[in-house]
Amino acid sequence: MGIIEISGISKRYLRARPDAKLSTLGEALGDTLRHPLRHLRRTMAKPTGDNFFWALRDVNLQVEQGDVVGVIGSNGAGKSTLLKVLSRITEPTAGHVVLRGRIASLLEVGTGFHPELTGRENIFLNGAMLGMKKHEIRSKFDEIVAFSEIERFLETPVKRYSSGMYVRLAFAVAAHLEPEILVVDEVLAVGDITFQRKCLGKMGEVSRQGRTVLFVSHNMAAIENLCNRGVVLEHGRVIFEGRTNEAIQEYVRGAQTSGRDSTSDVIDLRSARRKSSEHRSLITTLHVQTDNNEPVRGGVQIGASLVLRLLFRLEKPDLVGGGFAVENLLGQRIFLAHTTFCEPLYAAGEGSYCLTCRIPSLALCPGQYRINLGILLGGVEVDSIEDAYRLNVLASDFYGNGRLPPNSLIVVQQDWSLEPTV
Repeated sequence: MGIIEISGISKRYLRARPDAKLSTLGEALGDTLRHPLRHLRRTMAKPTGDNFFWALRDVNLQVEQGDVVGVIGSNGAGKSTLLKVLSRITEPTAGHVVLRGRIASLLEVGTGFHPELTGRENIFLNGAMLGMKKHEIRSKFDEIVAFSEIERFLETPVKRYSSGMYVRLAFAVAAHLEPEILVVDEVLAVGDITFQRKCLGKMGEVSRQGRTVLFVSHNMAAIENLCNRGVVLEHGRVIFEGRTNEAIQEYVRGAQTSGRDSTSDVIDLRSARRKSSEHRSLITTLHVQTDNNEPVRGGVQIGASLVLRLLFRLEKPDLVGGGFAVENLLGQRIFLAHTTFCEPLYAAGEGSYCLTCRIPSLALCPGQYRINLGILLGGVEVDSIEDAYRLNVLASDFYGNGRLPPNSLIVVQQDWSLEPTV
Protein backbone atom coordinates (compact mmCIF):
# COMPACT_ATOMS: atom_id res chain seq x y z
CA MET A 1 0.00 0.00 0.00
CA GLY A 2 1.75 3.12 -1.28
CA ILE A 3 1.61 6.67 0.01
CA ILE A 4 0.18 7.64 -3.41
CA GLU A 5 -2.15 5.37 -5.35
CA ILE A 6 -3.35 6.54 -8.78
CA SER A 7 -6.06 4.37 -10.32
CA GLY A 8 -7.31 4.85 -13.86
CA ILE A 9 -6.88 8.63 -13.88
CA SER A 10 -8.07 10.37 -17.05
CA LYS A 11 -8.53 14.09 -17.65
CA ARG A 12 -10.42 15.54 -20.60
CA TYR A 13 -10.46 19.23 -21.56
CA LEU A 14 -12.69 21.16 -23.91
CA ARG A 15 -10.77 22.83 -26.70
CA ALA A 16 -11.45 26.51 -27.35
CA ARG A 17 -14.11 26.97 -30.02
CA PRO A 18 -12.92 28.53 -33.30
CA ASP A 19 -15.08 31.59 -32.64
CA ALA A 20 -13.98 31.98 -29.02
CA LYS A 21 -12.03 35.23 -29.42
CA LEU A 22 -13.53 37.30 -26.58
CA SER A 23 -10.96 37.86 -23.88
CA THR A 24 -12.79 40.05 -21.34
CA LEU A 25 -16.12 39.97 -19.54
CA GLY A 26 -17.09 43.30 -21.13
CA GLU A 27 -16.42 41.97 -24.62
CA ALA A 28 -18.46 38.83 -23.92
CA LEU A 29 -21.43 40.80 -22.55
CA GLY A 30 -21.31 43.24 -25.43
CA ASP A 31 -21.26 40.43 -27.98
CA THR A 32 -24.20 38.72 -26.26
CA LEU A 33 -26.31 41.92 -26.33
CA ARG A 34 -25.47 42.64 -29.99
CA HIS A 35 -25.99 39.05 -31.23
CA PRO A 36 -28.34 37.23 -28.80
CA LEU A 37 -29.39 34.53 -31.26
CA ARG A 38 -25.82 33.70 -32.22
CA HIS A 39 -24.92 33.50 -28.52
CA LEU A 40 -27.90 31.19 -27.86
CA ARG A 41 -26.90 28.84 -30.70
CA ARG A 42 -23.31 28.78 -29.48
CA THR A 43 -24.43 28.01 -25.93
CA MET A 44 -26.86 25.26 -26.95
CA ALA A 45 -24.46 23.56 -29.36
CA LYS A 46 -23.13 20.24 -28.07
CA PRO A 47 -19.37 19.79 -28.24
CA THR A 48 -18.23 17.15 -30.72
CA GLY A 49 -15.37 14.74 -30.32
CA ASP A 50 -13.09 17.20 -32.10
CA ASN A 51 -13.73 19.76 -29.36
CA PHE A 52 -12.16 17.56 -26.69
CA PHE A 53 -8.66 16.39 -26.00
CA TRP A 54 -7.37 14.01 -23.36
CA ALA A 55 -4.53 15.39 -21.25
CA LEU A 56 -4.36 12.10 -19.32
CA ARG A 57 -5.61 8.64 -20.32
CA ASP A 58 -5.96 5.77 -17.85
CA VAL A 59 -2.90 6.54 -15.71
CA ASN A 60 -2.11 3.97 -13.00
CA LEU A 61 0.76 4.47 -10.57
CA GLN A 62 1.74 3.54 -7.06
CA VAL A 63 4.38 5.56 -5.20
CA GLU A 64 5.92 4.23 -2.00
CA GLN A 65 6.86 6.37 0.98
CA GLY A 66 10.35 7.82 0.59
CA ASP A 67 10.42 7.45 -3.20
CA VAL A 68 11.72 10.35 -5.27
CA VAL A 69 9.97 10.03 -8.60
CA GLY A 70 10.99 11.95 -11.71
CA VAL A 71 8.09 12.56 -14.09
CA ILE A 72 9.43 13.19 -17.58
CA GLY A 73 8.07 13.61 -21.07
CA SER A 74 7.89 16.10 -23.90
CA ASN A 75 5.80 19.27 -23.81
CA GLY A 76 2.10 18.39 -23.74
CA ALA A 77 2.69 14.86 -22.43
CA GLY A 78 0.45 15.48 -19.39
CA LYS A 79 3.07 15.95 -16.65
CA SER A 80 1.69 19.17 -15.18
CA THR A 81 -1.91 17.94 -15.47
CA LEU A 82 -1.00 14.84 -13.47
CA LEU A 83 0.51 16.96 -10.70
CA LYS A 84 -2.56 19.24 -10.67
CA VAL A 85 -4.82 16.21 -10.23
CA LEU A 86 -2.63 14.93 -7.39
CA SER A 87 -2.67 18.36 -5.74
CA ARG A 88 -6.49 18.55 -6.00
CA ILE A 89 -6.23 21.67 -8.12
CA THR A 90 -8.30 19.99 -10.82
CA GLU A 91 -10.65 17.02 -10.65
CA PRO A 92 -10.08 14.02 -12.93
CA THR A 93 -12.67 13.12 -15.54
CA ALA A 94 -12.34 9.47 -14.51
CA GLY A 95 -10.44 7.45 -11.92
CA HIS A 96 -9.36 8.37 -8.42
CA VAL A 97 -6.31 9.21 -6.31
CA VAL A 98 -5.53 8.11 -2.74
CA LEU A 99 -3.03 10.23 -0.78
CA ARG A 100 -1.87 8.97 2.61
CA GLY A 101 -0.27 12.13 3.92
CA ARG A 102 -0.17 15.91 3.65
CA ILE A 103 0.84 17.22 0.25
CA ALA A 104 2.64 20.49 -0.55
CA SER A 105 2.72 21.59 -4.19
CA LEU A 106 4.88 24.03 -6.09
CA LEU A 107 3.39 24.02 -9.57
CA GLU A 108 3.28 27.66 -10.71
CA VAL A 109 4.84 30.90 -9.53
CA GLY A 110 2.77 32.11 -6.58
CA THR A 111 0.68 28.96 -6.16
CA GLY A 112 -1.27 29.29 -2.91
CA PHE A 113 -0.15 32.87 -2.23
CA HIS A 114 -2.53 35.76 -1.64
CA PRO A 115 -1.10 38.75 -3.54
CA GLU A 116 -2.31 41.34 -1.02
CA LEU A 117 -0.71 39.61 1.97
CA THR A 118 2.91 40.07 2.97
CA GLY A 119 5.54 37.37 2.75
CA ARG A 120 5.23 36.77 6.50
CA GLU A 121 1.45 36.42 6.29
CA ASN A 122 1.66 34.06 3.35
CA ILE A 123 4.03 31.75 5.22
CA PHE A 124 1.40 31.33 7.94
CA LEU A 125 -1.40 31.06 5.36
CA ASN A 126 0.38 28.26 3.49
CA GLY A 127 1.14 26.45 6.72
CA ALA A 128 -2.52 26.62 7.76
CA MET A 129 -3.54 25.27 4.32
CA LEU A 130 -1.26 22.29 5.02
CA GLY A 131 -3.09 21.70 8.30
CA MET A 132 -0.24 22.86 10.55
CA LYS A 133 -0.68 24.51 13.92
CA LYS A 134 0.56 28.04 14.46
CA HIS A 135 3.31 26.95 16.85
CA GLU A 136 4.55 24.42 14.26
CA ILE A 137 4.85 27.15 11.63
CA ARG A 138 6.65 29.45 14.09
CA SER A 139 9.20 26.72 14.83
CA LYS A 140 10.12 26.63 11.12
CA PHE A 141 9.69 30.32 10.37
CA ASP A 142 13.32 31.41 10.70
CA GLU A 143 14.54 28.52 8.52
CA ILE A 144 12.03 29.41 5.82
CA VAL A 145 13.07 33.07 5.77
CA ALA A 146 16.78 32.25 5.74
CA PHE A 147 16.38 29.72 2.90
CA SER A 148 14.24 32.06 0.76
CA GLU A 149 16.69 34.99 1.20
CA ILE A 150 13.86 37.57 1.28
CA GLU A 151 14.41 38.99 4.79
CA ARG A 152 14.30 42.59 3.55
CA PHE A 153 10.95 42.06 1.83
CA LEU A 154 9.21 39.99 4.49
CA GLU A 155 6.68 42.73 5.26
CA THR A 156 6.07 43.58 1.57
CA PRO A 157 2.90 42.34 -0.18
CA VAL A 158 3.91 39.47 -2.45
CA LYS A 159 2.19 41.10 -5.44
CA ARG A 160 5.30 43.32 -5.55
CA TYR A 161 7.69 40.35 -5.62
CA SER A 162 9.58 39.39 -8.74
CA SER A 163 9.00 35.89 -10.14
CA GLY A 164 12.32 34.80 -8.64
CA MET A 165 11.33 36.04 -5.17
CA TYR A 166 7.97 34.28 -5.51
CA VAL A 167 9.66 30.99 -6.29
CA ARG A 168 12.24 31.32 -3.50
CA LEU A 169 9.57 31.89 -0.86
CA ALA A 170 7.12 29.33 -2.27
CA PHE A 171 9.74 26.58 -2.39
CA ALA A 172 11.03 27.44 1.08
CA VAL A 173 7.52 27.17 2.51
CA ALA A 174 6.72 23.93 0.68
CA ALA A 175 9.99 22.23 1.64
CA HIS A 176 10.23 23.32 5.28
CA LEU A 177 6.68 22.82 6.55
CA GLU A 178 7.23 19.06 6.56
CA PRO A 179 4.57 17.66 4.23
CA GLU A 180 4.69 13.91 3.74
CA ILE A 181 4.49 14.48 -0.04
CA LEU A 182 6.28 17.27 -1.93
CA VAL A 183 5.27 17.93 -5.54
CA VAL A 184 7.51 20.22 -7.62
CA ASP A 185 6.98 21.22 -11.26
CA GLU A 186 9.41 22.90 -13.67
CA VAL A 187 8.75 26.19 -11.84
CA LEU A 188 12.26 25.99 -10.32
CA ALA A 189 13.62 27.02 -13.72
CA VAL A 190 12.53 30.58 -12.86
CA GLY A 191 15.18 30.86 -10.16
CA ASP A 192 18.87 31.52 -10.72
CA ILE A 193 21.42 28.71 -10.97
CA THR A 194 22.61 29.05 -7.37
CA PHE A 195 19.08 28.82 -6.00
CA GLN A 196 18.22 25.88 -8.27
CA ARG A 197 21.16 23.95 -6.82
CA LYS A 198 20.04 24.92 -3.34
CA CYS A 199 16.53 23.61 -4.05
CA LEU A 200 17.81 20.33 -5.48
CA GLY A 201 19.93 19.88 -2.36
CA LYS A 202 16.91 20.53 -0.16
CA MET A 203 14.79 18.02 -2.10
CA GLY A 204 17.54 15.45 -1.58
CA GLU A 205 17.48 16.22 2.15
CA VAL A 206 13.68 15.89 2.21
CA SER A 207 13.88 12.46 0.56
CA ARG A 208 16.52 11.27 3.03
CA GLN A 209 14.06 12.12 5.82
CA GLY A 210 11.70 9.51 4.38
CA ARG A 211 9.31 11.92 2.70
CA THR A 212 8.07 11.44 -0.84
CA VAL A 213 8.93 13.75 -3.75
CA LEU A 214 7.41 13.99 -7.23
CA PHE A 215 9.62 16.09 -9.49
CA VAL A 216 8.82 17.26 -13.03
CA SER A 217 11.76 18.63 -15.00
CA HIS A 218 13.31 18.69 -18.46
CA ASN A 219 16.74 18.66 -16.81
CA MET A 220 17.67 14.99 -17.11
CA ALA A 221 20.87 15.48 -15.11
CA ALA A 222 18.83 16.70 -12.13
CA ILE A 223 16.34 13.85 -12.56
CA GLU A 224 19.15 11.29 -12.69
CA ASN A 225 20.96 12.67 -9.63
CA LEU A 226 17.87 13.20 -7.46
CA CYS A 227 15.34 10.48 -8.32
CA ASN A 228 15.35 6.75 -7.60
CA ARG A 229 12.40 6.10 -9.95
CA GLY A 230 11.25 7.53 -13.24
CA VAL A 231 7.89 7.75 -14.99
CA VAL A 232 7.70 8.61 -18.70
CA LEU A 233 4.49 10.14 -20.06
CA GLU A 234 3.58 10.38 -23.72
CA HIS A 235 0.29 11.81 -25.01
CA GLY A 236 -1.24 11.49 -21.55
CA ARG A 237 -0.31 7.83 -21.03
CA VAL A 238 2.38 6.16 -18.94
CA ILE A 239 4.71 4.43 -21.39
CA PHE A 240 7.41 3.49 -18.86
CA GLU A 241 7.84 3.18 -15.12
CA GLY A 242 11.00 1.93 -13.48
CA ARG A 243 14.57 2.81 -12.60
CA THR A 244 15.59 6.38 -13.35
CA ASN A 245 18.35 5.63 -15.85
CA GLU A 246 16.06 3.30 -17.81
CA ALA A 247 13.30 5.93 -17.81
CA ILE A 248 15.71 8.53 -19.21
CA GLN A 249 16.83 6.11 -21.94
CA GLU A 250 13.19 5.51 -22.89
CA TYR A 251 12.55 9.26 -23.03
CA VAL A 252 15.61 9.84 -25.20
CA ARG A 253 14.58 7.07 -27.61
CA GLY A 254 11.23 8.76 -28.05
CA ALA A 255 12.81 12.19 -28.38
CA GLN A 256 15.05 10.97 -31.20
CA THR A 257 12.02 10.28 -33.37
CA SER A 258 9.77 13.18 -32.35
CA GLY A 259 11.82 16.24 -33.25
CA ARG A 260 11.54 18.48 -36.26
CA ASP A 261 12.59 16.99 -39.56
CA SER A 262 16.37 17.15 -39.73
CA THR A 263 16.50 15.85 -43.30
CA SER A 264 15.59 19.29 -44.65
CA ASP A 265 17.75 22.39 -44.54
CA VAL A 266 14.78 24.83 -44.61
CA ILE A 267 12.46 24.74 -41.59
CA ASP A 268 9.20 26.71 -41.56
CA LEU A 269 8.76 27.94 -37.98
CA ARG A 270 5.67 30.10 -38.33
CA SER A 271 3.49 27.56 -36.53
CA ALA A 272 6.13 26.36 -34.04
CA ARG A 273 5.55 26.50 -30.31
CA ARG A 274 6.76 29.86 -29.03
CA LYS A 275 7.32 31.60 -25.73
CA SER A 276 6.53 35.00 -27.17
CA SER A 277 4.10 37.01 -25.03
CA GLU A 278 4.33 40.78 -25.23
CA HIS A 279 5.31 40.89 -28.91
CA ARG A 280 3.98 39.21 -31.99
CA SER A 281 5.87 36.18 -33.24
CA LEU A 282 8.79 37.37 -35.37
CA ILE A 283 10.62 34.21 -36.46
CA THR A 284 9.53 32.65 -39.74
CA THR A 285 12.20 30.29 -41.11
CA LEU A 286 15.48 28.57 -40.24
CA HIS A 287 18.06 27.58 -42.88
CA VAL A 288 20.74 25.06 -41.87
CA GLN A 289 23.83 24.70 -44.09
CA THR A 290 27.34 23.30 -43.92
CA ASP A 291 30.63 23.63 -45.87
CA ASN A 292 30.41 25.85 -48.97
CA ASN A 293 26.82 26.71 -48.02
CA GLU A 294 25.69 23.21 -48.93
CA PRO A 295 22.34 22.28 -47.36
CA VAL A 296 22.46 19.84 -44.45
CA ARG A 297 20.85 16.60 -45.61
CA GLY A 298 20.46 14.08 -42.81
CA GLY A 299 23.48 15.21 -40.82
CA VAL A 300 26.78 17.05 -40.61
CA GLN A 301 30.19 15.54 -39.88
CA ILE A 302 32.38 16.38 -36.90
CA GLY A 303 34.66 19.28 -37.77
CA ALA A 304 32.52 20.57 -40.64
CA SER A 305 31.32 24.15 -40.64
CA LEU A 306 27.75 24.97 -39.65
CA VAL A 307 25.80 27.98 -40.93
CA LEU A 308 22.49 28.88 -39.30
CA ARG A 309 20.33 31.52 -40.96
CA LEU A 310 17.35 32.81 -38.98
CA LEU A 311 14.70 34.67 -40.98
CA PHE A 312 12.32 37.05 -39.20
CA ARG A 313 10.26 40.16 -39.79
CA LEU A 314 10.15 43.49 -37.94
CA GLU A 315 7.00 45.60 -37.88
CA LYS A 316 8.85 48.69 -36.67
CA PRO A 317 12.48 49.87 -36.29
CA ASP A 318 14.39 48.43 -33.37
CA LEU A 319 17.77 47.18 -32.11
CA VAL A 320 18.09 43.51 -33.06
CA GLY A 321 20.09 40.58 -31.71
CA GLY A 322 19.67 36.85 -31.31
CA GLY A 323 21.22 33.50 -30.71
CA PHE A 324 21.19 29.71 -30.82
CA ALA A 325 21.53 27.25 -27.95
CA VAL A 326 22.56 23.64 -28.64
CA GLU A 327 21.46 20.95 -26.18
CA ASN A 328 21.74 17.20 -26.08
CA LEU A 329 18.54 15.16 -25.77
CA LEU A 330 18.89 15.11 -21.98
CA GLY A 331 18.38 18.87 -21.95
CA GLN A 332 22.00 19.68 -21.09
CA ARG A 333 23.27 22.78 -22.84
CA ILE A 334 26.42 22.14 -24.83
CA PHE A 335 27.10 25.66 -26.07
CA LEU A 336 25.46 28.99 -26.81
CA ALA A 337 26.14 31.11 -29.88
CA HIS A 338 24.83 34.65 -29.39
CA THR A 339 25.26 38.09 -30.90
CA THR A 340 26.01 39.58 -27.46
CA PHE A 341 29.37 37.75 -27.43
CA CYS A 342 30.62 39.23 -30.69
CA GLU A 343 28.55 42.18 -31.91
CA PRO A 344 26.43 44.99 -30.49
CA LEU A 345 22.74 45.05 -31.28
CA TYR A 346 22.05 45.78 -34.94
CA ALA A 347 19.91 48.80 -35.81
CA ALA A 348 17.19 47.67 -38.21
CA GLY A 349 14.12 49.25 -39.74
CA GLU A 350 10.79 47.72 -40.63
CA GLY A 351 11.06 44.73 -42.97
CA SER A 352 12.37 41.18 -43.36
CA TYR A 353 15.87 40.16 -42.19
CA CYS A 354 18.22 37.20 -42.07
CA LEU A 355 20.43 36.79 -38.98
CA THR A 356 23.37 34.50 -39.84
CA CYS A 357 25.70 32.63 -37.50
CA ARG A 358 28.77 30.79 -38.88
CA ILE A 359 30.55 28.15 -36.81
CA PRO A 360 33.84 27.31 -38.60
CA SER A 361 34.35 23.85 -37.08
CA LEU A 362 31.66 21.86 -35.29
CA ALA A 363 33.18 20.20 -32.24
CA LEU A 364 30.26 17.97 -31.24
CA CYS A 365 30.66 14.23 -30.88
CA PRO A 366 28.34 11.96 -32.90
CA GLY A 367 24.72 12.06 -31.83
CA GLN A 368 21.53 14.06 -32.10
CA TYR A 369 21.19 17.57 -30.69
CA ARG A 370 18.39 20.08 -30.24
CA ILE A 371 18.71 23.66 -31.43
CA ASN A 372 16.79 26.36 -29.56
CA LEU A 373 16.72 29.87 -30.99
CA GLY A 374 15.60 33.36 -30.09
CA ILE A 375 15.42 36.99 -31.19
CA LEU A 376 16.19 40.07 -29.09
CA LEU A 377 14.68 43.50 -29.54
CA GLY A 378 16.30 46.28 -27.54
CA GLY A 379 18.30 43.70 -25.58
CA VAL A 380 15.19 41.75 -24.48
CA GLU A 381 14.25 38.33 -25.84
CA VAL A 382 10.81 38.69 -27.42
CA ASP A 383 10.46 35.53 -29.49
CA SER A 384 11.98 32.09 -29.00
CA ILE A 385 11.46 28.54 -30.19
CA GLU A 386 12.62 25.46 -28.34
CA ASP A 387 13.66 22.33 -30.23
CA ALA A 388 13.40 24.19 -33.52
CA TYR A 389 15.72 21.72 -35.26
CA ARG A 390 17.28 18.34 -34.62
CA LEU A 391 20.90 18.30 -35.75
CA ASN A 392 22.45 14.90 -36.49
CA VAL A 393 26.23 14.93 -36.04
CA LEU A 394 27.95 12.12 -37.93
CA ALA A 395 31.25 10.46 -37.10
CA SER A 396 34.35 11.49 -39.02
CA ASP A 397 38.08 10.89 -38.64
CA PHE A 398 38.55 14.14 -36.72
CA TYR A 399 41.97 13.20 -35.27
CA GLY A 400 43.21 11.31 -38.34
CA ASN A 401 43.69 8.06 -36.43
CA GLY A 402 40.21 6.56 -36.58
CA ARG A 403 39.52 7.26 -32.90
CA LEU A 404 37.05 9.49 -31.08
CA PRO A 405 36.83 10.19 -27.33
CA PRO A 406 34.40 7.80 -25.57
CA ASN A 407 31.57 9.19 -23.40
CA SER A 408 32.30 12.78 -24.44
CA LEU A 409 30.10 15.53 -25.81
CA ILE A 410 32.75 17.52 -27.68
CA VAL A 411 36.07 17.07 -29.45
CA VAL A 412 38.90 19.59 -29.24
CA GLN A 413 41.93 20.18 -31.41
CA GLN A 414 45.02 19.27 -29.40
CA ASP A 415 48.77 19.00 -29.79
CA TRP A 416 50.91 16.82 -27.54
CA SER A 417 54.67 16.56 -27.08
CA LEU A 418 57.11 14.85 -24.75
CA GLU A 419 60.40 16.47 -23.80
CA PRO A 420 63.00 15.46 -21.26
CA THR A 421 63.36 17.67 -18.22
CA VAL A 422 66.72 18.77 -16.87
